[in-house]
Amino acid sequence: MQKQKTLKGEFAVEGKGLHTGQFIHARFLPAPENHGYKIQRIDIEGQPVIDCIAENVGDTQRGTVLSKGDVKVSTIEHSMAALYAMGVDNCLIQLDGPEMPILDGSAAIFVEQIQKVGVQEQAANREYFIVKHKIEIKGERGEHIILVPDDDFCVNIMIEFNSRILASQFATLNSLSDFPQEISSARTFVFVREIEPLLDLGLIKGGDLDNAIVIYENELSQERYDALADKIGIPHKDAKQLGYINNKPLTWPNETARHKLLDIIGDLALVGRRIKGRLIATKPGHSINNKFARLLRKDIRKHEVQCPPYDPDKEPVLDVNKIRTMLPHRYPMQLVDKIISIDENCIVGVKNVTINEPFFTGHFPDEPVMPGVLLIEAMAQAGGLLVLNSLEEPEKWSTYFMKIDNVKFRKKVVPGDTLIFKVRLLAPVKHGISSMRGLMFVGDTLVGEAEFTAQIVKNKE
Repeated sequence: MQKQKTLKGEFAVEGKGLHTGQFIHARFLPAPENHGYKIQRIDIEGQPVIDCIAENVGDTQRGTVLSKGDVKVSTIEHSMAALYAMGVDNCLIQLDGPEMPILDGSAAIFVEQIQKVGVQEQAANREYFIVKHKIEIKGERGEHIILVPDDDFCVNIMIEFNSRILASQFATLNSLSDFPQEISSARTFVFVREIEPLLDLGLIKGGDLDNAIVIYENELSQERYDALADKIGIPHKDAKQLGYINNKPLTWPNETARHKLLDIIGDLALVGRRIKGRLIATKPGHSINNKFARLLRKDIRKHEVQCPPYDPDKEPVLDVNKIRTMLPHRYPMQLVDKIISIDENCIVGVKNVTINEPFFTGHFPDEPVMPGVLLIEAMAQAGGLLVLNSLEEPEKWSTYFMKIDNVKFRKKVVPGDTLIFKVRLLAPVKHGISSMRGLMFVGDTLVGEAEFTAQIVKNKE
């Protein structure tokens, strides 16, 4: 189980906003466990705080805009991508303006600052969204995003524009560890044909050749080109020379595709959990990205708890023989076959249910069903192993039920099922008393749950 992380210290960046042109300061501060990403507008009375989640995105026209009531924060995707890719789970961002500074148009400066202050581990475990099946969404203009199972978070991007300069491009990120070198420096881009409409909408007031790649593909008259150049404050040039207009040359031939990959990471950071899956996106953009992030959050709410991954080929942390040295239970009451994961706060155990269980002889013999009380007992045994594992001589101690609460049975368990138990401490063990919450799964289905309190008692010599 990986731990949540936050910044070791705070850092600040400053610069003009891409759309407002306003000079803005942004401070990135460490945050406590389970805080997530939040943005605070300190230039407004009451200092409103906005949770950085997909449902709070109010506009995606030329960037990702968070809103809470009348308060908005624009162009957050580059900073979100940097935090997510660098492993930061909890961070408070304070801004004195309506958007994040555009800086150089990429995520590189955010990444550099995170590397400079460092990242520190926290006590709480990370919650992952583990992709178990294909999830996809399609847009009306050929946009298509698919998320499929994978052991890590990987991204494949294909972009396509009706352009002589920028046609089809591909970009791939196989590991977030490659983000600083391979993706973070990719700059945002705009077509010359888009500039006047955007200016008419009151946008890109802070755009220039230092913070965006400008793509000139359709020849303008020299007079019109010069007028547009004056409007956006760039030098005059020969209007017949098509191509990229930048003060800094392209870092990679496919820099635009890499920037789209950067954007989708920033937009999916608003899912609120780290993702384990491979993302394949065709013609992504902020609008379809946000719709997909909302779809993932809906899936998380629908399946609020996920079954821990179980690979039967891996060696268990505790096998049946080791369990027998820690628990006093014997046949037919030893109900945990192996432990596949354990840390100081959480344990995952397995029970293979067979027709040879003695209770099936009398418990609905014509339609065998595992008794609910034994499901709770099996889960409690896993919880007992969690607590006993923290002791120096666990074989000298036993755990006993004191209370059981909030028991729910959602689906019957029958011969042939493989039960997976996930038991987590609700609070640190104090005065020999432990409180735990347990979940039971068959496959990806939650079949039962309960909260229970147990007392740790030393065995008589």
